Amino acid sequence: MDKQALYTYLKEKGIPFEAVEHAPVFTVEEALALNLPRPEAGAKNLFLTDKKKRNYYLLTARDHLPVKLKDFQGAIGANGLKFASEEDLMAILGLIRGAVTPFGLLNDAEHRATLYLDDHFQDHEISVHPNDNTATVYLQGGQLADLLRENGCRVEFMDLEALGEEGTP
Repeated sequence: MDKQALYTYLKEKGIPFEAVEHAPVFTVEEALALNLPRPEAGAKNLFLTDKKKRNYYLLTARDHLPVKLKDFQGAIGANGLKFASEEDLMAILGLIRGAVTPFGLLNDAEHRATLYLDDHFQDHEISVHPNDNTATVYLQGGQLADLLRENGCRVEFMDLEALGEEGTP
């Protein structure tokens, strides 16, 4: 699903959103340099796989939150997590590096990837790419999760801020 198809789909579903068009960005730092509205909604996305490439995970965290892969893999019971290859990113989510977003799960017909979404976004606005890194979409995180689940995607909320602290979930 490309950017325009996604906008149409969100409208058809009655999901309120705002889209901001901008120059292509490939990193959180580049996105922050754009001075987009509502920086508190910023998110970063990590597309991960286990060492045997059997399981894929999309981790979506607040953009300022440090993420320790060892803590995350321990919390979900995975082994040997690493960044998935650009080939797997395209084959599974239909995305290029720098355009990773939870909306890519709508392209995952086999539902191979599981989304782990920072629980902060359950009740707050999130900003993510619309399957294209030339725009940012703002919407409520809970509505994003509901939309993905409605399409058969596996979505889990996780307290990512607590990872690495005593009592890690």
